[in-house]
Amino acid sequence: MASDDHDERGFFGERSLPQPKRDTEPKKPHYLGHRERLRARFSASGGDALVDYELLELLLFRLIPRADTKPVAKALLARFGTLAEVLGAPVNLLQEVKGVGPAVALDLKIVAASATRMARGEISGREVLSSWNQVLDYCRAAMAFEEREQFRILFLDKKNVLIAEEVQQTGTVDHTPVYPREVIRRALELSATAIILVHNHPSGDPAPSRADIDMTKTIIDIARPLGIAVHDHIIIGKKGFASMKGLLLI
Repeated sequence: MASDDHDERGFFGERSLPQPKRDTEPKKPHYLGHRERLRARFSASGGDALVDYELLELLLFRLIPRADTKPVAKALLARFGTLAEVLGAPVNLLQEVKGVGPAVALDLKIVAASATRMARGEISGREVLSSWNQVLDYCRAAMAFEEREQFRILFLDKKNVLIAEEVQQTGTVDHTPVYPREVIRRALELSATAIILVHNHPSGDPAPSRADIDMTKTIIDIARPLGIAVHDHIIIGKKGFASMKGLLLI
């Protein structure tokens, strides 16, 4: 019988206790769930359902795939103010924000260029005076956040359809040289019968200066005998615009 006895101590000693099952799958980063929820909100309700920093996060998801983009989005907005100002900011200033390197800054500028191209498409080949809001949207997208003054001209045919749009001069932070006779010469080359003048004020204040008014009147005086109308001179600032015609200055 002794040979049939089992020593319980030996029995348990020879067998290790079962080990608790370990979770071998790595935990997902916390921001992945946030990304999925944000994408779902955009898919269900569109961009109007999201505030600026959330839209910026959506852009940054693909640009910064392996990090939490919310702090970067909020830092960009804290630095520049609005989503439009972030996209309009120059590459060197974008890179001063923590988390934004050369590649991300360049991709943001590509998004900005695409938005400007889309805005231009809204007025290309259309009767401009009946699409005035689209004209203003395009001018703001193209010029509002430039660091230097630009003088831009919209050339129209006899039906006020946009036939060309060009930057004639680029100047400094507070001045652009404008040559009225060159403006009219180009209008004649394009067979334009009307033009709209546009320039930006990098300072942000769109109020026309005395020099802006005098220059515009000179262009009008040269254009009138040649049958070319100057419909308006629009000044674009970061926070708004001024129309010389609307202000009864021309």
